Amino acid sequence: MPRLTIKHWFNIALALLFSAVTLSGHAELSNDAEAVNRAGQQRMLSQRITKNYLMLGQDIRPDIANRQLDDSLARFEENQLWLEQYAKSDAARAALKNSGAVWQEFRQAALQAPDKAQANNVITLSEALLSAAETSVKLIEQDTGLASAEIINRSGRQRMLSQRIALYYMALSWKLAEPSYSERFNQAVSEFDQALSQLEQSAHNTNETRALLKKADAQWQFSRKGFALSGDARFVPTLIGTTSESLLNNMETLTKAYTALPQS
Repeated sequence: MPRLTIKHWFNIALALLFSAVTLSGHAELSNDAEAVNRAGQQRMLSQRITKNYLMLGQDIRPDIANRQLDDSLARFEENQLWLEQYAKSDAARAALKNSGAVWQEFRQAALQAPDKAQANNVITLSEALLSAAETSVKLIEQDTGLASAEIINRSGRQRMLSQRIALYYMALSWKLAEPSYSERFNQAVSEFDQALSQLEQSAHNTNETRALLKKADAQWQFSRKGFALSGDARFVPTLIGTTSESLLNNMETLTKAYTALPQS
């Protein structure tokens, strides 16, 4: 049945209202680190929305998946408006205009009742949105000139990978007929693993970020045990849905800590 609830539209309206208020504050708009953070969140949200679509299609924790979907749609709308007001260069403004157009098409597909026959199309659109968001965040990172922008971007990308891993795990558990999904899943796992090691070696780390990275690594090692079960078709989507959210929360906290570093 359709998921267009009063709660969903109420959340969207609140996000738009909140954006209108925050956009009036010049101090927030000048926060370059926050801009990199928000642009990076858009990548993650493209994957999280699709993950929740696939969870709903398989009736995996529908209460949680619906709540996450509503929240993610509202956050994407809020971030998009914020970033469009923030953008400093013509290139960044053009990239955000493009991602906004892709977002409209993707959102329309993601709001439909989950349908296995349409799932591949939703995934394809999420890939296009991810690519557009990646372009935007790179341009915004360049425009800031911050020494900490690169580490914020890299940490923020881990949020996206936590959801991308879950997305393709859900696609595999639903047995969608697309051979490349297994490769995309494995690639996302490998990229998360490599980037986590790179973050641990960063010169920007503080006692706080090192403690957060230690926690993230412990969660990651636990999660990988669940991923391994998919090799012999014994899928555990409920477990992966839960652990991917734990990873996301850990990386969100870490990214905020990097965002709070002195801006120089």
